[in-house]
Amino acid sequence: MQEAMKCECTKLNNGATGSSGKRMSSGSHLKEKTEGTEKRKMSSAPSASPDSVIKPQPRPSDRLNPKTIDPFGVQPRAPSAFAAIYSTGGIPCRLVHGSVKHKLQWQCHPETLPFDPLLITLAEGLRETRHPYTFVSKEGFREMLLVGGAVQKVVPLLPRLIPVLKAALTHSDGEVFERGLAALVQLSTVVGPALNDHLKHLLSSLSKRQMSKKFKEQTTDALQKLELYGGKESLAVIKSKIPTYRSVVS
Repeated sequence: MQEAMKCECTKLNNGATGSSGKRMSSGSHLKEKTEGTEKRKMSSAPSASPDSVIKPQPRPSDRLNPKTIDPFGVQPRAPSAFAAIYSTGGIPCRLVHGSVKHKLQWQCHPETLPFDPLLITLAEGLRETRHPYTFVSKEGFREMLLVGGAVQKVVPLLPRLIPVLKAALTHSDGEVFERGLAALVQLSTVVGPALNDHLKHLLSSLSKRQMSKKFKEQTTDALQKLELYGGKESLAVIKSKIPTYRSVVS
């Protein structure tokens, strides 16, 4: 009888121990499974380290494809006067894209076009900051000044051209200033001394830019060309606004 009770107790004890072992084993397995899930979540979470972020590198072709806008598409904001005129065909030329450089294709020869108001419109476009307006205005202005008899057509427009060029020369965008400066030199090449009476309105802007290390060299070069094309009288006008200017004419 006692042996039977001992056997029964032994079975009960063994059963309890086995059940406890199963519960411990199940708990350990659940803990391992939970830890594994947490590790997978941590490993799959994106790293916040800035070093791990891959930044896109500029492509060589980006230089030939500046920030561009579709002049005939829907604009996110009201277009400028120049953009509106260009999009409606008011400027009789179009941009021809090339693999190395772009060019303009005119609907008719610039010599046959009315300089008033087309040349002034192109000068206003020098303040644009988006392609293709930047190229069309700069190249269009330059090519119109190259036509035969340009001086007779341009001189009467100087009182209206000078304020427009001044707006480009005082613009906060450095590239706009450079386009305005190039246009001023081109204008001086064509009209020569006729520009002297208007220089005083532009020299303050050039004086400020000349103090900038970035623009000093090209501004000085422009002043020298203004002196050369403007003759002796231009030197007095330049020095009245920029006393530190040194003449290049001996």
